[in-house]
Amino acid sequence: MVSRANPAAAAGQGLIRPLGRKDIPQVVAWARAEGFCPGEGDVAIYRHTDRQGVWVKELNQRLIGCIAGVRYNAEYGFMGMFLVDPDHRGRGHGLSLWRRAMEHLGDLPCVGLEAALERVEDYRRWGFEPASPTHRWQLVASGEEPAGAGRAGLELVRGDQLPQRAVQAYDAQREPSPRPHFLADWLGHPAGTVLALMDRDGQCHGFGRIRPCLLRQGSGWRIGPLLADDPGLAEALLLGMLARHPGVVLIDVPGANPEGDRLMERLGFRHTATMVRMYRGRPPAVGLADVFGLACLELG
Repeated sequence: MVSRANPAAAAGQGLIRPLGRKDIPQVVAWARAEGFCPGEGDVAIYRHTDRQGVWVKELNQRLIGCIAGVRYNAEYGFMGMFLVDPDHRGRGHGLSLWRRAMEHLGDLPCVGLEAALERVEDYRRWGFEPASPTHRWQLVASGEEPAGAGRAGLELVRGDQLPQRAVQAYDAQREPSPRPHFLADWLGHPAGTVLALMDRDGQCHGFGRIRPCLLRQGSGWRIGPLLADDPGLAEALLLGMLARHPGVVLIDVPGANPEGDRLMERLGFRHTATMVRMYRGRPPAVGLADVFGLACLELG
């Protein structure tokens, strides 16, 4: 059955439609159960980034799955948040969601995703090729203030004083596509802390965000994005965030920046998982030397 009131589409049994606000708690619960460690407010921001790019599937008025296929612009999109209720797996519902997302992104020159190691060959059948690993690191932060971290001539600025234009410009030079709407929502969310390193001329030299997240058991913190000119500045930002939020902290580091992994090892983080960044089409030309932590794996 296809609704005439909106572009929701039936795919086999059940109805695929855009994610609504009332659906968010269930999607967060699935993500938590799968170990995605969703951050506070993350799913609502995904929905706002592309209102027609995050879907759920209903069967008999019950949610049974979701997927994101977000178009950032005419050149680049990303797939993620692919979840099916355990009681409804193996019946084709995941495939129908996947096809809906692929249809939404089908005309783009490049589409990315993060794959679990055991799913890489599945995604290759759909035209995705591995690009680089992504490493998840974990630390139990003590909340101690760092001693002398930073660099002369740079000031550590908190979120409420953040110069948005300077940060947006810094980010745009280091991402596959400009993401002003996503980044404004991400950095403007009240949960957690945003820090940036600014010089006297108002130029940004790095920024990061730490936000509360839901672990499978209990709660913790996720850091991302973490961007900086060099490892020393990334460390200053990282230590500033860790000092403000003790507890279990997670960060996802792109393997294409080995300095990021070395920084985590030096600070005592423990490697807990490896994913694989994959692309269908021409991979983005932007380098990752300044990217020490990804904002979220679900949207790339």
